[in-house]
Amino acid sequence: MANSQNAQIVSVGTYVPENVVTNKDLEKIVDTSDEWIFSRSGIRSRHIVPADQQVPASVLGAKAASIAIERAGVTPLDIDGIVCATFTPDSFFPSTACKIQALLGCKNAFAFDISAACAGFVYALTVADGLIKSGKNKTILVIGSEVISKVLDWTDRSTCVLFGDAAGAVVVRASDDPGRGILSTHLTSDGTLGDILTLPSWGEKRTMSMKGNDVFKHAVRMMSDVSLKVLVDAGVALDQLDYLVPHQANIRIIKSIGAHLGLPLSKIITNLEHYGNTSSASIPLALDEAWGKGLIKENTKVLFTALGGGLTVGSVLVNF
Repeated sequence: MANSQNAQIVSVGTYVPENVVTNKDLEKIVDTSDEWIFSRSGIRSRHIVPADQQVPASVLGAKAASIAIERAGVTPLDIDGIVCATFTPDSFFPSTACKIQALLGCKNAFAFDISAACAGFVYALTVADGLIKSGKNKTILVIGSEVISKVLDWTDRSTCVLFGDAAGAVVVRASDDPGRGILSTHLTSDGTLGDILTLPSWGEKRTMSMKGNDVFKHAVRMMSDVSLKVLVDAGVALDQLDYLVPHQANIRIIKSIGAHLGLPLSKIITNLEHYGNTSSASIPLALDEAWGKGLIKENTKVLFTALGGGLTVGSVLVNF
């Protein structure tokens, strides 16, 4: 029966540009300091596509996805769907997902993009979970890929110091094991708060703007709420959770969510110190690091949560 299928994350792959920009480098182009950036965000450096190279999100995404496919032990022809989360697409259309499909040779896959800003990966994962649970699909590639450097105002010190370029991908496969895989998902949005995080598609100033204090206030509350919701829905107690992998936006937001939930820092995975905020790529980037350290084993319960412009918020609870 179709509804007996669970969606299991079987692998992860990531890619970041080689070019590293440190806080010290940023001191030379904008009025800021390493101490100021680190104390407020927890970020020391980030990977940035060099301005003269114009490497698009599809290329970063394809590199991450090819690693995930190889680690999953499947071939590009086994992939029957590609869902790519990005707010820095190569073009309005064709979608970045279609371009990734062509680059990888996933001839049997449908492909489309999702726009949920920094919550994009969680939204894309929720869509993949639904498609697999419906019985429609067996193997879906979920990708978060961003070249945020191209939409930043490099004279605005409140935003340009926070972001990095990266891509992350997971292979999600149908499983008959009811206790494994994605246990619960929850998405919510509040369009009335849309003006606190924006990136216009038309007009003169096509760069990101952010009301940082407002984002902080809503992020802690809303990410904590959706995190508790998926735990309740899955019947999992907070002390049964092994790790929280939050969107890597700001160390102060992450610590505040931990305090709000009563989770010790030892259970919260962070790596934004070396990558900055990579939007939809940030959760797979942190997951890859945790997996590489041997933290992700059989029956490890992990909660993903993220907030993005929209506002868009979501959580996914996974039992690996």
